[in-house]
Amino acid sequence: MINMINIKTDSRKVKPGDIFVALRGIVGDGHDFIPMAIKNGASKIIAEEGEYSVDYEIVKDTREYLNNYLKDNYNKYLNEMHIIGLTGTNGKTTTAYLLYDAINKLGKKCCYIGTIGYFKDKKINDLPNTTPEVTEIYDMLISAYDDGFRYAVVEASSEGLLHRRLENVPFEYAIFTNLTQDHLNIHGTMENYAKCKQKLFNSIKPGGKAIVNYDDKNKDLFLLDYNTNITYGFTGGDYKVNDYQMNILGSSFTFVNDGVKQDIKVPLIGKYNIYNALCCIIVLDELSFTYSSISDVMKNISSPAGRMDMVEYKNNRIIIDYAHTADAILNVISTVKEVCDGHIYTVFGCTGDRDRTKRPIMTKLVTDLCDKAIITCDDVHNEDPNQIVDDMLEGLKNTNYEIELDRKKAIIKGIKMLDTNDCLLVLGKGHEEVMIVKDNKKIPFNDKKTVLSYLETKKMVRIEKIDD
Repeated sequence: MINMINIKTDSRKVKPGDIFVALRGIVGDGHDFIPMAIKNGASKIIAEEGEYSVDYEIVKDTREYLNNYLKDNYNKYLNEMHIIGLTGTNGKTTTAYLLYDAINKLGKKCCYIGTIGYFKDKKINDLPNTTPEVTEIYDMLISAYDDGFRYAVVEASSEGLLHRRLENVPFEYAIFTNLTQDHLNIHGTMENYAKCKQKLFNSIKPGGKAIVNYDDKNKDLFLLDYNTNITYGFTGGDYKVNDYQMNILGSSFTFVNDGVKQDIKVPLIGKYNIYNALCCIIVLDELSFTYSSISDVMKNISSPAGRMDMVEYKNNRIIIDYAHTADAILNVISTVKEVCDGHIYTVFGCTGDRDRTKRPIMTKLVTDLCDKAIITCDDVHNEDPNQIVDDMLEGLKNTNYEIELDRKKAIIKGIKMLDTNDCLLVLGKGHEEVMIVKDNKKIPFNDKKTVLSYLETKKMVRIEKIDD
């Protein structure tokens, strides 16, 4: 068994004998927590300044020290793994989970690290954010390696890349899904946002490959000359989709690669999910799985919880999805419009303490495309919910909405609107199990459980798809 990582960046997690590295962050400075690390038993301190009562080393850049330490001590093991990194505004989690599910169903041991947690043979635990601190990522990857896993799928968020949490992880494949407006509260501009995501493509190890969405207008930022690039899309690319069909239960599509046409069926709906499925197919192809086995596994692929989760109620569908950006909302509603014969109603809100400029854009989209919207709370954090709603309604001329800040009541109102062959979309939180309110207090709440609990009281529920 490999000696597990004994270097920490969180003083609360330090155990006797650990090395504590004091990282400087945007909202905190690890140097302030050195006394706590020493109290908890740190045997050595790595810092950029100061003198301490235990063994210590002063370095110019503690982040660089940490990343190099992990690389020098653990990459000899990680280089034996096929590590796949994914970045993009939308589609990361679904594509990553599809890969995790497919590789395991094809008989190989694959782990997953991302938005919905850390998975090996099953979900191990939730994570504090999509891309955790680098010591945690290495800890999870080394733990998986020790347990015989030789494949790993890792979501790379823009914030994680900004803070250099993935700098020396030896990625064999880097995937770019798309780039649309999000996280401008962190990055300031779309240019900065894009440049952060580009960092993943500087981390591909020799012999690895970049897989890039040909249809995205930002693709050239990710098609770097020093990488081996593979493109995919509907308008062009090395893997080009020729046509597709779908119904409420799934899709079929045809793509061409190297002049060879392949037909694929997946239990997923939406053009955006064809992009996600095609990404998965490309990686499986590169990993030398046969097209016969790929085709078979894609028919039974599972999407992650909170991504187009469907519940049938009478002759209607209730769909729970994580969509929380304008582009993701457009994709979900456009998809549902193709397969829904009745009315479309949407329950959604906007996150507090985040990019305010996207709020009116999202509201206009929903009210333009749906018969009615119920505006409610998402994670408000420390922001006034009424201020969030005011931002959402700024400049809006549409009147097909109502406001219900209690999310549970909003969902129930949406269900009561359903008649025959209608669809209710509950957007924004997807798989999440809590609502985050003032002072970062977490209140238990899950959209799908709320739907099922109410329908159980009506004794009218048949679950179309359940994700563990």
